[in-house]
Amino acid sequence: MWIKRISIGQFRVHSLIPILLILSSSCFCFGLTEAWIRNHSESEFLSSIRYTPDWDSIDSRPLPTWYDSAKFGIFIHWGVFSVPSYDSEWFWWYWQGTSPKPDVVSFMAGNYPPDWTYADFASQFTAEMYDPNHWADLFKASGAKYVVLTSKHHEGFANWPTKYSFNWNSMAVGPKRDLVGELASAVRNRTDIKFGLYHSMFEWFNPLWKEDSSSKFATNYFVHGKTLPELYEIVNMYKPDIIWSDGDPAPSWYWNSTVFLAWLYNDSPVKDTVVVNDRWGNGCGCKHGGYYTCADRYNPGHLVNHKWENCLTIDKYSWGFRRNSNIEDFLSIEDLLSQLASTVSCGGNMLLNVGPTHDGRIIPVFEERLRQIGQWLAVNGEAIYSTVPWKIAQNDTLASNVWYTAKKNAESETGYDIYAIVLSWPEDNVLVLGAPLATSSTSVTMLGYGDQTLQLQKGVNGIRVKFPHLSIDKLPCKWAWVLKMVNLGN
Repeated sequence: MWIKRISIGQFRVHSLIPILLILSSSCFCFGLTEAWIRNHSESEFLSSIRYTPDWDSIDSRPLPTWYDSAKFGIFIHWGVFSVPSYDSEWFWWYWQGTSPKPDVVSFMAGNYPPDWTYADFASQFTAEMYDPNHWADLFKASGAKYVVLTSKHHEGFANWPTKYSFNWNSMAVGPKRDLVGELASAVRNRTDIKFGLYHSMFEWFNPLWKEDSSSKFATNYFVHGKTLPELYEIVNMYKPDIIWSDGDPAPSWYWNSTVFLAWLYNDSPVKDTVVVNDRWGNGCGCKHGGYYTCADRYNPGHLVNHKWENCLTIDKYSWGFRRNSNIEDFLSIEDLLSQLASTVSCGGNMLLNVGPTHDGRIIPVFEERLRQIGQWLAVNGEAIYSTVPWKIAQNDTLASNVWYTAKKNAESETGYDIYAIVLSWPEDNVLVLGAPLATSSTSVTMLGYGDQTLQLQKGVNGIRVKFPHLSIDKLPCKWAWVLKMVNLGN
């Protein structure tokens, strides 16, 4: 069934039957009957509800089901900060913000004339090697199901020809191209990947923002003259499936977040499919909006009773491309698969970031990692896409390098097939698991190893699984292996 979650008042439910019971006992607060819900699609259900501009109403919207099924997406941080490409995408702030970083200040003093301004970098943001078709093909090869491009970061530079920043956008200076529009078209024409946009609600050095923030938000010149017009513009121009907002330095009432979200859910061209995150103002994180991000690189390691996302970077220290990185600064494929397994096991999605260069290239180490994930998912995607957390355990009770997921199977005795994602090959080819309980009809196979049943030994608490003796060239994949367990006793 398409309904995964809906909030009505203080009740948060996860299946159709409780929803129907609550609707039946609450004066059909949405004006819907049980028969209507059973006979209409998810989009028709979402279209039938009107949301009001308050958090109780906004938070009650069910998350469109495509997002939970997707599990894995690509984040792209790209902007004028890709030109100096030193330290991080916060380069401008670290150079001329309230507490400059000495190494950034020294870098500028040693490499640029004293009258150089940050705006001077914009003409060098050339994007001459930017091939959105190649990017789209790479993202498809990675196995990602959605992509989120930075439309505008805190520097304020817009990667589209906005009407609200006439000389600080990618059509006016630098690339002289609509970077957002080109990627949106490529992704939609060449893949089935959902297209989303990151948008920074604030801008470090915009005079209107500085005036509003210095007044402790007694004024709202910036939000009405810049932020809200931009948000409406990118939704109407590009129809993104995700709005990844970033507005924590100011309260949500200053941003008019609930007003925008009510329009987004009620009347926008993406009202039935769009998903949003939780960064709609100070205090909203892990509390309001759509799915939760809580903090960068959020991965709690346990089950969370709300859809969440682990956004992380291949470069451990920066979201934007940086020239001063070293090979040890990049997460290995083993690191990334560990993050993916633990995230999905605990009910989250993983949004993995790459930072392109100023001329539009995704550097080889980033491309290699994305293709490696795609190779792994080509074999083991069954254990990731459209799965749910196993009700018994997420991390195994004995083998700490094993994470579980589950998928419905009507023919299974428990109604689910269980997947054990094993991050390292067991010593002596024997894996001891504490969480699963076997029955006489339990069978275990390895994804990518055909239908061959693995040797299984039942224990009082758990099971022992004999891995096959395989040479390296015969392994189903190079990293992390997945056991599929059918007809467990729990």
